[in-house]
Amino acid sequence: MASLSGSVFTVLQREGSARRGALRTAHGLVQTPAFMPVGTHATVKACHPDEVAATGAEMILGNFYHLSLRPGLDLIAKMGGLHSFMSWPGSILTDSGGYQMVSLSRLLEFDDEGVTFRSPYDGGKVRMTPESVIAGQVRIGVDVAMALDHPSAFGAAEEQIRDATRRTHLWAARCREVASGPTLVFGIVQGGFEPALRRASAATVARMGFDGLAIGGLVLGEPAPIRHAAIEACVDAVPEGLPRYLMGLGSDVELLDAVTQGIDMFDCVLPTRLARTGTAMTRHGRLVLRRSVFRDDDRPLEVGCDCPACARFSRAYLRHLYQSGEILGHRMVSLHNLHHLGRLMAEVRVALETGAFPEVVARRRADLAVGGAVASGSAGHIPPEP
Repeated sequence: MASLSGSVFTVLQREGSARRGALRTAHGLVQTPAFMPVGTHATVKACHPDEVAATGAEMILGNFYHLSLRPGLDLIAKMGGLHSFMSWPGSILTDSGGYQMVSLSRLLEFDDEGVTFRSPYDGGKVRMTPESVIAGQVRIGVDVAMALDHPSAFGAAEEQIRDATRRTHLWAARCREVASGPTLVFGIVQGGFEPALRRASAATVARMGFDGLAIGGLVLGEPAPIRHAAIEACVDAVPEGLPRYLMGLGSDVELLDAVTQGIDMFDCVLPTRLARTGTAMTRHGRLVLRRSVFRDDDRPLEVGCDCPACARFSRAYLRHLYQSGEILGHRMVSLHNLHHLGRLMAEVRVALETGAFPEVVARRRADLAVGGAVASGSAGHIPPEP
């Protein structure tokens, strides 16, 4: 695997710890800070690839674990690779399956050599090793392959966290040795929720020469102050020239906080998962469209938004779609939510270029605070895809 050596990621501007940058992949430049819509099964739920690109997304995320089980790597490779298979022209990052070691723990066995999953689809056993995970991602032609890691759930015992972190480092070293061609390979930092262990893990993985580093094992139910301390510890130990990717984060305040701390890349199922519940993201808070207050509301979801939903439909009509079980409602609100986060990231990038980042963060926070009483508020904790 060719070492990055700072050549594929460029930091263009800084504002404190926040960075404006660009990541070069085999499928073009990804402007950062960047939000990556999640396409777990090689599709962003209910959305056409052209519609996803129109939200400003330059990179999307797929899940290697799920794709290797269904439809299988042989079929994807036969169809010309993941880009061709799903007709996505931009960059693709695939998660390795480490998260499933938490979400599907009842279906797996692991040891230092790798992990054996029991498929949630047919019950068959599937063995994954660090080498097979990287080789499989490279085989289907993704732009960024993630190393296999072993996360720990919030509240896990310290002994368990330390053992999982040790195993993550062992697996990372093996992932690093797999040839990747044009595919970039990111290592993943673990370390639980103690800053000292997080800092040590970040320093260990950073020394291995990956093309970028992801901060894994967070957004698993931990309080925000604990998450912020863990992120800060990781950032302190990661070289400036590496892109930093925080896995699983997707709300406005969380994203702004993480950019402020120096994170460059994000993914989350939140936009489409909220849409399935009839909840729209706006700069003034979340609108739960099933509420009766929107029954005769002729306004768009958000004034000034140019997404397909806001361009043509009222809140009243979108609420009607949800009440009637019509899939168009899910599609339109999914696109709106993706546009919302795409605009947020674009606004942040411009602010970092112009020196207005502190003002933009303050204004965004003020809008959410003022709008919270008008919008319906949070739809509650939205867990990642299993």
